[in-house]
Amino acid sequence: MTTVLKAFVASLLLISGATSLAKERPESYLAAPQVLRDWVDARAGTGPAVHWVSEGKVYEYPSGKPLFGLVGFDSSTVIWPEEVGGEIVHLTRKTFAYTDLESGEVLKEYNGETVEPIAYPYQMITYRLENDRIYGDVEQGVGDRVQFIKAKDGIPYRKMGDGYIFNAQVFLDFPLPTGAQYEAWENYDFFIQPEGKVDEPHQMTWQRYGKLPKWAGQDGPVITHLHSWRVESHDEFPSVILDWAKENKPNWLRPPQNIEEVRALQKGQGGPGWSG
Repeated sequence: MTTVLKAFVASLLLISGATSLAKERPESYLAAPQVLRDWVDARAGTGPAVHWVSEGKVYEYPSGKPLFGLVGFDSSTVIWPEEVGGEIVHLTRKTFAYTDLESGEVLKEYNGETVEPIAYPYQMITYRLENDRIYGDVEQGVGDRVQFIKAKDGIPYRKMGDGYIFNAQVFLDFPLPTGAQYEAWENYDFFIQPEGKVDEPHQMTWQRYGKLPKWAGQDGPVITHLHSWRVESHDEFPSVILDWAKENKPNWLRPPQNIEEVRALQKGQGGPGWSG
């Protein structure tokens, strides 16, 4: 088969697949603004679970000295409402592990202290489009620490050629059960290209300014930087992340299945966060 014929057949399959998919989508999806559909499709997929895998480092601030590696992922899916204008619900859970800078091995102990991975058993995000910005209200936590984080400024975006840049900044400032105050800044830059345009159309870079957990022995804030990309199956995970997850966090390899599962998780125990 010639290259031209292959391309023609591929285009027919894409058109056929898109038509079939459109028939399966609820009216709320078909009626949603294009940019909102593009964002949700990229971030949370189109039904089957997708995963954003991440690799990066933690740096001492302000010296810039590397302290630890960091690997992890989130698993996501989306629930589109049946009715037009209803809540678009993104269900996800995420986990990250600190690694040794030299060996790349996941740290279980550091200077005699136990190192716990970062683990959020769920996050439930509700999306809407207002004033040409995407807003995502977040529900997370368990027990008496369930939090509702209302989006204030939204996610601005810029169309760049055929693709988008979405920017989400999060300023966190709330009390912890210990009496301390949780303070951090996080920045997410998503680079989204049309499917088939490039080899990897879903990319993200993430930065965080805030404190590490007590085991790290760092009194001041640090800078954390990750680069992330989306994969459609576990087979596409970097081996170090997949091997660790299968042994230590197997439940995180899939997102919550529905809102009922989230409500059950809210009655259980959560994992450690970024600092504590």
